[in-house]
Amino acid sequence: MRQSEVYLIERLGKYHRKLESGIHVVIPFIERVASKKPLREMVVDFPPQAMITKDNVSIEIDTVVFYQITDPVRHEYEIANPLSAISNLSATTLRNLVGELDLDETLTSRDTVNSKLRTVLDQATDKWGMKVNRVEIRNIIPPTDIQIYVTQIT
Repeated sequence: MRQSEVYLIERLGKYHRKLESGIHVVIPFIERVASKKPLREMVVDFPPQAMITKDNVSIEIDTVVFYQITDPVRHEYEIANPLSAISNLSATTLRNLVGELDLDETLTSRDTVNSKLRTVLDQATDKWGMKVNRVEIRNIIPPTDIQIYVTQIT
């Protein structure tokens, strides 16, 4: 087994143990490897999400989430689709955060939004055996009429 992976072993269909790096024996037909979990930090890039700011401007925000599995057993048995859950949770939380800000505040306070979003995601994913290390807003795309107006001014 590799150093950065953990195998979860089921005996007769029920969780039995986890195997960390090293040599192990699995009894054929009685035990099986239920899943293989990486322990390294992983990156997920979510597509742009449409949001509305406090001053009713529609924008799209593209986010990147860096996470790590801290408890492979809970990660396997507590949630069915963790990436979908993180995607939906980050989108709804980001909508709430952006809904409280004007367009100017949204464009200038990325660090504040990143830290608030990371805190909410980290608390929610803790029970799933995951830790959200970083959340980055990669791109904020304002409406095209605002983009054209800004380019005409400059």
